Order: sequence, then C-alpha cells, then structure tokens
Amino acid sequence: MKRQGTLRRILRYVLRYPISAVAAVAFALLSVAATLLVPVYFGDAIDCIVQYATRFDELYLIFIKLGICVVVAAITQWLLSLCNNRISCNVVRDLRKDAFAKLGKLPLKYIDNNSHGDTVSRIVADADQFSEGLLMGFTQFLTGITTILGTIGLMLFTNWKIGIVVVCLTPASIFVAKFVATHTHQFFVEQTKVRGEQTAFVEEALSGLKTTQAFLHEEENEKKFNEINARLEKAALNATFYSSLTNPSTRFINNLVYAAVALIGALDVAAGAFTVGGLTKFLSYANQYTKPFNEISGVITELKSAFACAARIFELIDATEEESDKHKPALQAASGNVGLCEVDFSYVKDKKLIQGLSLSVDQGQRVAIVGRTGSGKTTLINLLMRFYDVDGGSVLIDGTDIRDVTRSSLRKQYGMVL
Repeated sequence: MKRQGTLRRILRYVLRYPISAVAAVAFALLSVAATLLVPVYFGDAIDCIVQYATRFDELYLIFIKLGICVVVAAITQWLLSLCNNRISCNVVRDLRKDAFAKLGKLPLKYIDNNSHGDTVSRIVADADQFSEGLLMGFTQFLTGITTILGTIGLMLFTNWKIGIVVVCLTPASIFVAKFVATHTHQFFVEQTKVRGEQTAFVEEALSGLKTTQAFLHEEENEKKFNEINARLEKAALNATFYSSLTNPSTRFINNLVYAAVALIGALDVAAGAFTVGGLTKFLSYANQYTKPFNEISGVITELKSAFACAARIFELIDATEEESDKHKPALQAASGNVGLCEVDFSYVKDKKLIQGLSLSVDQGQRVAIVGRTGSGKTTLINLLMRFYDVDGGSVLIDGTDIRDVTRSSLRKQYGMVL
C-alpha cells in the first residue's frame, strides 16, 4: 500500500472524532500564540531596562503579561496532549475492532495461508506501535506547523531583511530531513515484517511445544529463532541508524541559520538600526522557527514505523472476504442424506489432492473415513461444511447443492466434535 493511501486512510479514522480534532487544532494555535508572545515581552523588558532603568511600574506590567502567557501556554499544551491522546486511543481502538471483525468474514483459505502469529502481531503489536507514532506525530505536526507560520510572520514584521535570510536558508534543513526520511522508509517496512515473522514463530513454537519436545526439535527451533532474531536486529539497527542522522543534520543547518541571524542582527544593533531587545526577540524567534524542524525530524523514526504498521493492519482489513450468500435461501431441516458427485479439489491449483470423488451416505448410516495423514480426511470435512468450495463436481445435502444455500443454515445442520 502506498504511503499516500495509508495517510488518507489514517485521516479518515481521525476525522471520525471531529470535536477532538478541532479542539486539538484550537489548543495548538493558542499554545503557539502564547509561546510566541513570550519573546515579545522579554524584548520589551530588555529595552525598558536599557532605555529607562527606573521604570519599575512598566516592568511590572510587562512581567504580569509574561506570566499570563506562560500559564496559558502550559494549560493549552496540557489540553492539547489530552485531545491527542483521546484521538490516538480511539483510532487504534477502531482499527483493532475493524481488523478483528474482519477475521470473522475471511474465508478459511486466508487463515490457512497466513501465519496465525503474524495476524496476531498485526492486531496487537503493530497497532500499539502505530498508536505511539500517531500520538507523537499528531502533537509535533500541529504545534510545529503553527509555530513555523507564526514565527515567519513575526520575523518579517520585526525585521524583514533578516527574516528573508532565515526563510531562504531553512529549505536546506527541510531537504536534508526529506532525503533521510525517504531512504529510511524501506528499513522500517522490513523491520515490521520481520517482527511479525518472529511473533508468528514464537506463537507456533509455544502452541506446538509438546510436539517439539517429543521429536527432540528444541535445538532446531532455537537455531531458527536466532536466525529470525538476527535479521530483526539488522533491520532495526539500519532503521534506527539512518533515521537518527536526520536530527543532527538538521540541527547543524539550523545552528548555521541562528549564527547568521545573530551576526546580521548584531551589526544592525551596532549601526543603531535595531534595539538590543529587538535582537533578543528575533534570536528567540529564529530558535523557535528552527525548533519544529528538529522536533519533526526527531519523530521521523516513529512516524515511519507507524506508517509501516498501519499499512500492515490495512492489508488485513482489505483482505478479500467470503462471497456473500445473503440472497440465497436457507437450508431447512435436513434428513441426513449426504452425497459427493465427482468432486475435484486442491488447496494449490498445481498440486492435485482430490479427483473424481463420489460418495453417498444415506440417513441413519454411520460411515468412517480412514486414511493416513494428508490423504484428505480433514479436507473432506472442510468441503462438507463449506469452509472451502469444490473445484469441480458438487456436494449435496438431501439432493440440494450446498453452494445454493446460505453457509449459516448449512452449518446449523451439522454437529462437529473436534
């Protein structure tokens, strides 16, 4: 599944909770606005001290405004976290519900062809990993984007010349982050796949522990686990190493931007074109402007992993369901006459299993199907209960082809003891 398609699917789940989403955006705007006002009052306080060292009443008023901004920023950040947590938990809950509901609609062929442990890993481990990435990404992007836009506007308003320098140098940081992110996605996909394979192997090893011990297969199982574990280690190290290059790379470029702002601003102060408080304010904005890029690049690891996990969950949700039979009639109380007419069937098309099997069992007869492992005894039960459909011929109950009635009404006629 392409990342764009995965993102659209995630957004559809998020938009099921519009009140929380709107509230999160509103709290993000308020938090950023309060945070951006703090440097303004700091700069005003510095200019007040430099120019009028004795105006304590004016300083007192400035610090009251500063305190209000700090309190508002803290409260709105807390409320933003609450909203994001609610969205994240609800989205993952819905994903798990949809994935588990899908299991009941899938044909037995899907369950047989896919490892049980891998399916469990998608619903449990991948959903948890996705939740963590979604929570971090939601918080960082909401506050990051609003901070970037707000600081750009304030910098251009304060000193448009230096503001243009900052805006022109910043794309280098974005380019580095995008380059690293693009090249790390494949490693996170590989990590997620191998983790699912490991979960599947452990689940199968535990469920078949008696068989493993009976055939003295412990050493072979340990070797197989170590091999999978080594591949997971390699994939995880590659993903973490390459994604960790993003943050220091962007920080280096952002520090260059900060140094350029400080140098140009200091020259303007020396020339009398800029106040000391104005330079302090601008340096704070330059730092706040570059900080979101660092934060966003810092959560790329989680976001890439979250996208890979979400794609695996959506693969399960999008799996082909059993063909609907709601339009077919129900099978009424059966007397017990069962017939197989020239039945052909195979699980894999090029590997023939049952060919031309005919069988007739009348009401009241007791028939035992006996054969060695792999001869088709379980397969015959699967066909009778229509867990699989025949490739050729037909299965009849009281003369009615079981494909012409609903599966639920057919299975109600059987008594199965495992």
